[in-house]
Amino acid sequence: MGFWVRVALDVPVQGLFDYCSAVFVPIGTRVIVPFGRRKLVGVVVDTPSQPAIDPGIAKLVEEVLDDTPALPPDWLRLASFAAQYYQRPLGEVMLPALPAGLRKVSAYQGKRSAGGPVRRMDKRAKPEPAIVGADVPPALNPAQAQAMQAIAGQQGHKTILLHGVTGSGKTEVYLHAAQAVLARGGQVLFMVPEINLTPQLEQSLRTRLAGIAGGEMLAVMHSGLADGERLRAWMRAHRGEARVLLGTRLSIFAPLPDLGLIIVDEEHDASYKQQDGLRYSARDLAVWRGRDRNIPVVLGSATPSLESWNHAETGHYLRFSLPERAKAVELPSVRLVDTRRLAMQQGFSPQLIKALGERLEAGQQSLIFLNRRGYAPVLNCASCGWVSQCPRCTAYTVLHRAGTARRNYLQCHHCGYQARVPHACPDCGDQDLKPMGRGTQRVEEYLAELFPSARIARIDADSTRLKGSAAALFAKVHAGEVDLLVGTQMVAKGHDFANLGLVGVLNADAMLFAQDFRAPERLFAQLMQVAGRAGRHVKGGEVIIQTDYPEQPVYQALLRHDYPGFAEYGLAEREAVGLPPYAYQALLTAEARELAAALDFLAHARQLPERFADQYPTASALTLYDPVPLRVVRVANIERAQLLVESANRPALQAFLTTWASALATEARAFRVRWNLEVDPLEI
Repeated sequence: MGFWVRVALDVPVQGLFDYCSAVFVPIGTRVIVPFGRRKLVGVVVDTPSQPAIDPGIAKLVEEVLDDTPALPPDWLRLASFAAQYYQRPLGEVMLPALPAGLRKVSAYQGKRSAGGPVRRMDKRAKPEPAIVGADVPPALNPAQAQAMQAIAGQQGHKTILLHGVTGSGKTEVYLHAAQAVLARGGQVLFMVPEINLTPQLEQSLRTRLAGIAGGEMLAVMHSGLADGERLRAWMRAHRGEARVLLGTRLSIFAPLPDLGLIIVDEEHDASYKQQDGLRYSARDLAVWRGRDRNIPVVLGSATPSLESWNHAETGHYLRFSLPERAKAVELPSVRLVDTRRLAMQQGFSPQLIKALGERLEAGQQSLIFLNRRGYAPVLNCASCGWVSQCPRCTAYTVLHRAGTARRNYLQCHHCGYQARVPHACPDCGDQDLKPMGRGTQRVEEYLAELFPSARIARIDADSTRLKGSAAALFAKVHAGEVDLLVGTQMVAKGHDFANLGLVGVLNADAMLFAQDFRAPERLFAQLMQVAGRAGRHVKGGEVIIQTDYPEQPVYQALLRHDYPGFAEYGLAEREAVGLPPYAYQALLTAEARELAAALDFLAHARQLPERFADQYPTASALTLYDPVPLRVVRVANIERAQLLVESANRPALQAFLTTWASALATEARAFRVRWNLEVDPLEI
């Protein structure tokens, strides 16, 4: 009869699928199998002696894909944990974690397959970039040396929180610790939150590693790579050829046979949380993977998440602090400008305008930070009150300028809808439509009028759409070819600008009173990070924050560069009301054509533990809140609502979710809704 294999497939169905194979297939091997009328690539996760189905109806494995080594046991354990904890079918974790070429049937079967993606890749493999000379590591100061020695000398697993002020040299600690692990024959996973942070760090790593193996030890992995490039990096890591893997959150699922150290830079960053499909936290999976592999994990940040800080306060994590900048330059001074009684010009206070002029005269760069791209948040008619609204979403369309007035357009940043700017108000016909508020484009335009001789650059999601454009813009800033830089959160972290003396922050108050309880934490981190770009190599760095609420604790802590004080205040506030990290949460979201259908499904889901109490023994330890519409209810003509589940007991929550998720999969069909369950949500 052959051999039985149990296969994980990327289908929205709980459970695994049994097939018969003519040959023995090792666990971790990919196979092509029939599934209904389709063929799918799956991963063998078990080789049972007997199938869980009638042997007479079992289908045969069509092809065993042995062009890559089998996925290792530790990778399978990581995928299994992620599936269990985040309440997803195992196949929906495993297959999307693989490069596209390894999970497509068309890469192996059909006229264009040419024998599989890996064999084609090996034929076309490109040499690594040449590196001329090795970098000489700078000497570490006592605080850096203490942290590095603790990391490099760690035997077994421990999570180490490296808290260092901006410019304190956390990257040097990472590099020294990584070199110690490499010298022992281990691999290093080095994670960063965003794509635009990789080029600068990649060059630093290649230069530093040149003294060990000509720079050929490094592989880079992020979502901006072409499929072939990502596959090549993944295979080099899987085969052990790449000794250092630099990547964004998806790199947590790369197989690394000799993994000896995981580094998570800017560990607080929300980009580590996947927001669709498997809604995982790469940072949290990194901690789990380190524990599973019995290796150290380093979480680094100038503004750690309150969860990580609490773990350090309670002794679960080791903590090392870098309280001073690595170079002999003081932290920038922070000035709060109370804008309540000032005559503002296009959102700029007289104090900020004066400071910009002084920095230009001194030959220094300045950064204007505004976390809103486009020209203006909305187009408005003063006569009747009409505002530009997306027809598919409960959101405004943002005005974007594109060279000439005729090419200007309105865009929804939720669904992508675009429309021409109307010549007159659609409601009353008034032709005097005006932009309300300001985005990065409008700020850039005003600065060009204010300082006509200044060289100005804008870095946001609009100006960096093309591949390589972000790296090119940042290169101009580093080369001193920019006097005034206007940017969003893309410029707020990770960049070491040599000549930046001033940071001005516009519209910071927008996040101050957001409904999400994490908003103050995000605001503090964002402002502390962007403030840290100032004065890293020049004396007298300054940060000017314009606000209507200078007395707020967030701003007062920023004045003192006092993250520990802010964390103490924030944790006390959360503990008083039972919010994370003192509670654990899950969020059930429903989507339907009509809001009523989504709310009905959530109301039904909320009643399941009451109707079937015997199936939910841990339900008494949980709170299920009432269903509510999302703040932006409609996106792309789909109405959305959510239901929050909360508990002070994580095992109780997990036990409940396992039973609940299984029931929801069946119940949702009757209500004709789409749903997803997010564990440890970042935004509510």
